[in-house]
Amino acid sequence: MNNTIQLSPKDMINAYLLFFVVHSTQIGVGVHGFQRIVYQDAKHDAWISVLLAGLATHIVAFCMIKTLEVYGSNDLYGIQQDVYGKWIGNFLNAIYILYCFVAFFSVLRNYIEVIQAWIFPGISTWFLSITLLLIIMYAFTGGLRVMVGISFFSVILAVWIIPMLVFPLKFSTMDSLFPILEVNIISLLKGAHSMTFTIIGFEILNIIYPFIKDKKKASKYTHLALLSTTFIYLSIMLVSIMYYTEGKLLKTVWATLTLFSFISFPFMERFEFVAVCFWMLIILPNLCLYLWAAYRGMIRLVKVSSIKFVWIFSILAFFGTLMVQTRPQINTMNTYLGKAAFYIVFVYPVLLYLITMLKKKFTSQKEQNNEKL
Repeated sequence: MNNTIQLSPKDMINAYLLFFVVHSTQIGVGVHGFQRIVYQDAKHDAWISVLLAGLATHIVAFCMIKTLEVYGSNDLYGIQQDVYGKWIGNFLNAIYILYCFVAFFSVLRNYIEVIQAWIFPGISTWFLSITLLLIIMYAFTGGLRVMVGISFFSVILAVWIIPMLVFPLKFSTMDSLFPILEVNIISLLKGAHSMTFTIIGFEILNIIYPFIKDKKKASKYTHLALLSTTFIYLSIMLVSIMYYTEGKLLKTVWATLTLFSFISFPFMERFEFVAVCFWMLIILPNLCLYLWAAYRGMIRLVKVSSIKFVWIFSILAFFGTLMVQTRPQINTMNTYLGKAAFYIVFVYPVLLYLITMLKKKFTSQKEQNNEKL
């Protein structure tokens, strides 16, 4: 508990903004094609797997908040130093920094691939990478308030995309949803596990919590954000199951974008082009906050300025995008990230919560015994 970093009042944010931060970090590149991956395991009961994954986020978020409440103004990096000691704590902090980098890189590379596949097939990867990284660097140097502001506008300005799901419903049939619970519970859990890559992002709560002014309201807005995210993914999954045939859905890589490709207006023929371009605003909070979370951890390990760190981080990400080029390579990266994220985001916070509670209980009993003596 002695590892708290002093925070400036100008860096603090209102609790209600946590809703936009958590929600915006969960809606990213995974929404483009998560249906096929979940459907492979849970078939037409995939929507139940989405509900189970959403329920899991609430349970994990509860454990995160309870752990953070014990330490008050400390983030995950400081908590790990206190619980495990300097050396083990810093080792775990380094792993979490690496996780933030890989998650950042995965979002960046997946979005570049979507742009190249749907809009500009001939554009170079390096050009898109540099363009996006410069935007992210500019936002990062503005500070946490700027990044939270981006999250706010990302959610508000993207609301209009959700009602567009009504258009595919005209060609859908509810019969595709029945019979319900045809697959066994193991398949449903596998489907929920497959949602990991898509639904992560809320772990940013571990880092941003100390910056919340009214921490008592943090739990309410976090769970509201998780609920809204689950509702969006559930809606997309239900529409996809009703619209696609089984064989078609299993072969469609970007099922959500393909849904948008059937939408047209008299003044706009290719709506999916708009959706892909607009998605940059949606993934920007993911990228900025993962970068910021990595920086918050790095300053616990070494003394480095934010400018130097963001340049090193961005250069590594840039060269990474040049090395990971093909669809199989990107799929492999997403698969390994999903597996690692399951343990880092879903399993570890529960374990850390139990350890923290045991340590708190042991410390309080020790203090009581010392008072009696």
